[in-house]
Amino acid sequence: MPTFTAITTLTGKTPAEALGEAVETLTPEPEGVGVFEIEDGSGLWEVACYFTDKPDHAGLALLATIHGAKPFAISELPETDWVAHVRRELSPVVAGRFFVYGSHDADKVPDGVEALLIEAAMAFGTGHHGTTQGCLRALDRLANGGFTGQSVADIGCGTAVLAMAAARIWPNSVLAGDIDEVAVDVARANVTANDLEGRVDCVEATGFDHPAITAASPFDLVFANILKGPLIDLAPDMAAHLSAGGFAILSGILNEQADEVIAVYAQSGINLVHREEIGEWTTLTLGK
Repeated sequence: MPTFTAITTLTGKTPAEALGEAVETLTPEPEGVGVFEIEDGSGLWEVACYFTDKPDHAGLALLATIHGAKPFAISELPETDWVAHVRRELSPVVAGRFFVYGSHDADKVPDGVEALLIEAAMAFGTGHHGTTQGCLRALDRLANGGFTGQSVADIGCGTAVLAMAAARIWPNSVLAGDIDEVAVDVARANVTANDLEGRVDCVEATGFDHPAITAASPFDLVFANILKGPLIDLAPDMAAHLSAGGFAILSGILNEQADEVIAVYAQSGINLVHREEIGEWTTLTLGK
């Protein structure tokens, strides 16, 4: 079945969200609509739509004009077995003591590593992205320095690979939260696949806003691998939920954005301990 995409950009969160809602009224309806801030300091937002039927070109053009957006760029994607493609392209990843792999590479797991199984079909958070690698390496660095996480949270957990990594090396349970219901389902499946049920608790939550997270607070280690904007918004809550002497491992930050994030967190009493660049992405380890 062919897939069609329609993508545009415009200035401002509110207009972008309004356009995203308007697109959902079209016939045929899109299978999905995403509204994302373009993290380059331009102030632009992207509205991306996915269709399994040929979209209404005229309707999209009209909505773009009404909402002050650029004309939609509409493309038909070739039929591809994406899971097979990802399996061919994604080789296992080593990040410190951690070895992240798909089931198709189960025979490649070496001795003496902390192995984490993440299926290729769940590509976000497989460990191949520089942000995830950076967080795993930051965790390994803290552990090598003698730190032991007694109370750990993974905010915006995605596949829960970071929460599972912490649960692999420390005996305490870990809380993993994500705003997206599908991500939480994926995280729970990964926890089961890695025999970590009862060790990693996955909940649907916006930031720290969940009874289980509130009850477990304060944390001595918090992961937040999201994006610059949400990380900045999260700073006051991070300060409220991070224990004195605790650490926050932050990523999803472009290299040129790192200084701004560091400055915002310093205002909340959470200061830089270590920074690492992998490709275009920076991972920060901060201490309170």
